[in-house]
Amino acid sequence: MIHPETLPSLVVADRDGNISDFPALTMAGMSNGRFVQPELQDVIPLPEGSELFVLPDRLPVGCDPVSREPLVVQDYPYTHGETVQAVAAFMAPAHTAILSSAYQTSSDNAPVLPLFAYTAVGWHKGNFWVTAFRSDLDRRQDFSQFKQAFITRETRKKLARFKNNRLIQHLGKCCLTYGCPAARNYFLGRWEAPLPTSPFCNARCVGCISLQTSGCCRSTQDRIGFVPTPNELEQIAVPHLEKAERAIVSFGQGCEGEPLLQYETIEKAIQKIRKRTSRGTINLNSNSSLPDAVERLAHAGLDSLRVSLNSAQPHYYARYYQPINYDFGDVLESIKVMKRNGRFVSLNYFILPGVTDSENEFVALSDLLSTCRPDLIQLRNLNMDPEWYLRTLRHSADEKCFGMRKWLRNLKKRFPALRFGYYNPPLDGTAEQI
Repeated sequence: MIHPETLPSLVVADRDGNISDFPALTMAGMSNGRFVQPELQDVIPLPEGSELFVLPDRLPVGCDPVSREPLVVQDYPYTHGETVQAVAAFMAPAHTAILSSAYQTSSDNAPVLPLFAYTAVGWHKGNFWVTAFRSDLDRRQDFSQFKQAFITRETRKKLARFKNNRLIQHLGKCCLTYGCPAARNYFLGRWEAPLPTSPFCNARCVGCISLQTSGCCRSTQDRIGFVPTPNELEQIAVPHLEKAERAIVSFGQGCEGEPLLQYETIEKAIQKIRKRTSRGTINLNSNSSLPDAVERLAHAGLDSLRVSLNSAQPHYYARYYQPINYDFGDVLESIKVMKRNGRFVSLNYFILPGVTDSENEFVALSDLLSTCRPDLIQLRNLNMDPEWYLRTLRHSADEKCFGMRKWLRNLKKRFPALRFGYYNPPLDGTAEQI
């Protein structure tokens, strides 16, 4: 991995969102509300396909290049008295943050940031750099893999061919309106295809991207408004599993609620799929709240389960997910159910530097890994305003943290058989390891 020779400089934005570098200060990052100067090995080039966000009512924070002291920038450096704004990177998939963007909120009326992840970013020798590492070698959602004109043409062809399949029509909107990488790959006939099934949910996740009832910010996409039939699901899944390279189909997507609430439909769909093909991986992305339903799906032929998890500490889990008629114990039992049935389990583990790598969280996660024995941790950046998340958890500012690189190193040492990545792996032995 490429790292800079010296720390990148801070980047700032004026009131109109124009971004400039500020060489008087180096870039800084943030961990649990504390400002940190990154180490050189923390910094990599901004991945292709990433985006830069300006953070309203948030002042940029950089570090003195000699003393390493964090300093707040009060005004735009190039126009005296003009408003200045912090900048963050929303990284392309398969990259995991080491530090969040460093800023100081300047107003009690500052808007809650939209539901994206906010990684520290700087400028060096004509390029942007971020504090992150590549967490999966799979290129299935890399920017270079998508040509929009071709995607649009293939999508419209399939939409015209399957006018009566409501789910294919729904995925067409996900592809053409929201640019969903999973939907794009379905219409391109490759890798992992999505099978959203549930308009309803039994959790009220604070950072839900498909239904926001808090009024604090908008959802990033529309939730599916119907339950597909087993036939509609089969019509997507079977051709994909039979023809796609490293084929996966996944129930449970960002554009739906909790798929386990439709487990009877999913069970029938899996049975129909497996009567026609034994090829590929059938996966479920889920909050894993209903162990009995998971048992039925495992018996029907479900190959893998990805368990959504913000924390291995029950009180933090409950404050984020706000579960309805289930608790953290049910989640753990679902993992055990899958493992008893010889199935593959991933943790879809939401990463926020300063929370994920805290000592208490490490202990709790280690206990979960020792007890439940999942196979893989998917290192997914938390898409949520960091300050809002810390308030939601009521997370202590005094929590001691390892730092993300040390956290990952310690986990690998303690659990040498545990795999790490970003995506659901195909269970045919072709998944690459970092």
